[in-house]
Amino acid sequence: MRLFIGIDIGTSACRACAIDERTTVVAEARIDLPAPARDGARVEQDAGVWWRVLTGTLDSLCQRLNPSRVSRMAVDATSATLLLCDQQGMPLTPGLMYNDARSTTEAEDILATAPADCAAQGASSSLAKLLHLRETISSPAYLAVHQADWLAGMLTGHFAVSDENNALKLGYDPMQRRWPGWLGRLDIRPEHLPVVLPAGSPIGTLRGSLAKRWNLPHDVQVVAGTTDSTAGFLAAGADLTGTAVTALGSTLVIKVLSDQPVFAAHYGVYSHRLGERWLVGGASNAGGATLLKFFNRCDIRRYTRLIKPEQATGLDYYPLPAAGERFPLVDPGLQPRLEPRPASDAVFFQAILEGLATIEQRGYRLLAERGAPYPQKVLTVGGGAANAAWMQIRERCLAVPVTRAPQQEAAFGAALLARGL
Repeated sequence: MRLFIGIDIGTSACRACAIDERTTVVAEARIDLPAPARDGARVEQDAGVWWRVLTGTLDSLCQRLNPSRVSRMAVDATSATLLLCDQQGMPLTPGLMYNDARSTTEAEDILATAPADCAAQGASSSLAKLLHLRETISSPAYLAVHQADWLAGMLTGHFAVSDENNALKLGYDPMQRRWPGWLGRLDIRPEHLPVVLPAGSPIGTLRGSLAKRWNLPHDVQVVAGTTDSTAGFLAAGADLTGTAVTALGSTLVIKVLSDQPVFAAHYGVYSHRLGERWLVGGASNAGGATLLKFFNRCDIRRYTRLIKPEQATGLDYYPLPAAGERFPLVDPGLQPRLEPRPASDAVFFQAILEGLATIEQRGYRLLAERGAPYPQKVLTVGGGAANAAWMQIRERCLAVPVTRAPQQEAAFGAALLARGL
């Protein structure tokens, strides 16, 4: 049988997964990513780091399978991570990461220009980053590409291609399936923007030098990818309207499958196309990154055994890792709320988990108020899905069944995309 490779560039690692036509996992590989450079609201990384980690991960993966059977591959990566490059893919800027929120002035320009419910609102949007980055280069000739776009371009040589999910926060209109005319009022011309394809559409074949490096067939196709959270949703296997998926990683991302889209930029709500249905959701800056500011992984395991998830602490935390929030409210200046701190570290740990569960519940309630279905059940992916105590706290808060998704890796979802949903 043919094999399909999914590559996930997440916040902390690159993962690759190969599946066969029956969706059985044949091989997996992973290499950790170094942390991006952070200075206040500025969070950036050299794109070359992504490429070195991706190629190293595929070096490892292709040693664990029969490479002659590989047919197609897809890349997912963090949403709204953007850089500018030339037509040959040479980076002209560093990559501004998904949570880079320096572009506040540019966000004001977008607010005055774009439709109110456009998903490109906010200082951390791809569009705000484009407006900021173009002021840092001397050439007016540039191409705005997301992390997944650039990596797919490195694989194929075709850099001017994106997918409907990544392009959303750059201003793409998923209802009309085109770039809107109002972008011209921000002096963004068509040559600055990629061609946008539905996720899973063929981009081109793998470069010959890379096919040789990995002993892959010369006609391996690379298809348009998606965002990491959408790939995680695909991996979870949610296929019924009203089924939701929460990703508990460095950040908290929620999505619910809906028959209609919801756009509410003021609250950080957006909708991705999935065939003729929609993934309605949002992404908070809160998440596992907050826990890791205070506890190492050994501490997390120890305190998970000590807490009492059935007894609420009564502490009202908003556990951000740094100032700024993007969902379920948009406030670049919102400060973390982690006080008062109790004498017991176990109680402090539980209160953070409760605060994250409250953000999740507020998020799903907001989506329901805006027209999406409230979840009938919630599947969980990401590192936090293994924490049974956190799952219990979340189930109490959400008042619906909360279970761990059978497949946890976004790379599996990208492999499904490569196979064809």
